[in-house]
Order: sequence, then C-alpha cells, then structure tokens
Amino acid sequence: MLRGIGIDGNKRIQTERLRRSFQALGFQQVKTFIQTDNFVCKTATVSGQKLSKQIDVKLLADFGFPVPAILRTADELRKTIDDNPFLKEGDVDPEKLRVMFLSNTVSVSGLKKLKELAVPPDRFHSSDAKICLHLPNGVAESKLMKAWLDRILSVITTTRHWKTANWLHPMYRECG
Repeated sequence: MLRGIGIDGNKRIQTERLRRSFQALGFQQVKTFIQTDNFVCKTATVSGQKLSKQIDVKLLADFGFPVPAILRTADELRKTIDDNPFLKEGDVDPEKLRVMFLSNTVSVSGLKKLKELAVPPDRFHSSDAKICLHLPNGVAESKLMKAWLDRILSVITTTRHWKTANWLHPMYRECG
C-alpha cells in the first residue's frame, strides 16, 4: 500500500507509469486497486523492510517525490481481517471501521499518546504493525484521525477503509 498518492492532486502518478516502475523492480502480476495507492504483485521472497526500501528508492527516482510503501503478504492481510476485535462485538457497523497499516510496531509511549487522543466514541486496537479503528461518527468527526499520527507514533502509517482491506485480499490470493 502506498501513501499519499492518487490520480489527482499534488502527488499524482498515472497507474500505468506506476505499474511499469514495479515491473522494473522485477515484480510480476502487478495490479492496482482504487486509483494507484493500492497495488498487488508477486515477487520473490525478500524481507518486507528491504523490499519497501527498494520501492521507496525506485518511486523517488521515477516520480521525484517520496512515496512511502507499507507492504503486507496475503497471509498478513488475512490475519488482519480475521483478527479485527471490533467485528466480534456484533453491533459494530463495518462502514465505520478502518485499519491503519504501520511501517513498524508502535512503542508503548506511542500507544499511550494514541490512547490520549482517542476521544469516545472513537476506539482503537493495536497489534503487530496495525491499528484497527472504530470511528462511529466517521473519519471527518474523529479527533484521532485529525492528528499527525506518523509523528505521534514515530512510524509511517496508511489507513484503509475496512471494505478496501477486504476487497484487496482476494487480489492478493490471485497473485499467489
């Protein structure tokens, strides 16, 4: 998942140019989903951090601005979907769920700061390198989502609607 790009706005990247950048890195079966900030591909087994760095360097060279990449395997995305604690509550509207993917796990002090920002009814649950969010009043009304979370958590973040995460998983499986 890429952060902060799209088909319009300041950091604009055309889907086909992005696809070519990934193919130049040796990725196969490159597919994008919802504009250009979600991509799925097949690649040789390489550490996520090393691969993320290669993508960062390539996209900076190709487009002239930094584009942070946060990577997840099909299994990691499936675990994110299966383990969302808010879905177990039964009365939570999936339209009000988001998942924030992180470049690394968050420190205890970062989680403490996040907890201070989470004003009810907003709630979050952190595990591994992700944060599941329940925002009953929506993103626009969430104090939590208005904060500079990268700076507060000391990691790079990118947030996806719960529906998007669920749509991406079958694409991951198709790439093998």
